[in-house]
Amino acid sequence: MLFGAWWLPEPRSRSIATPAPTEPRINDRIRAREVRLVSAEGEQVGIKPLPEALAIARAADLDLVEVAPQATPPVCRIMDYGKYKYEAAQRAKESRRKTTQVSIKEMKYRVKIGRGDFDTKTKKVEHFLGEGHKVKLTIMFRGREVAHPELGMKILENVAEQVKDIAKIEAAPKLDGRNMIMVLAPDKRAQDAAARRKAAEASGESVPTETDEVPEPAPVATEQ
Repeated sequence: MLFGAWWLPEPRSRSIATPAPTEPRINDRIRAREVRLVSAEGEQVGIKPLPEALAIARAADLDLVEVAPQATPPVCRIMDYGKYKYEAAQRAKESRRKTTQVSIKEMKYRVKIGRGDFDTKTKKVEHFLGEGHKVKLTIMFRGREVAHPELGMKILENVAEQVKDIAKIEAAPKLDGRNMIMVLAPDKRAQDAAARRKAAEASGESVPTETDEVPEPAPVATEQ
């Protein structure tokens, strides 16, 4: 005879407490009886009873922040905690921005590309470079087009000419099977020079140039 297990208690669900964010104790949350006090200017005030340290901080319209809870007695500093948190968040944001990995984007062209498609793709290349990315340009040859690498070279030279104010050639054009590849990278110095040139033009100042005439970009092969 089989007996049911109706009498067995249901297992209790166990909730796991999420640890609180590691923020220092401030003001009335500080538990120590006495603290080693540091002024808002960073000077050592000495060991003070907690009520006295709180009174000093409140008199300066600032916060008492526990900066070294493991010390005996714990070290507390007088500061504007709201301002401190804001500045720390800004520093963290700037640090993340600087450590953002630069990715390599790719833009593909064909030898017999039309002017409209060429302009659209090249504007996208400018957008990638403006965001700080490197761009791999790939010219794809079809059939017997591979016997005329100079056609692909003209397109790459034309792209480089159009983005010369924001980019530099990091990897020169080279054939890779049936493709020709060139890599562009953002050029901070060129961007700064272009910005100065535009500012000078806007103010009516003369802008020095290397030559009197700017050469026209190399023509782009059009569809036949």
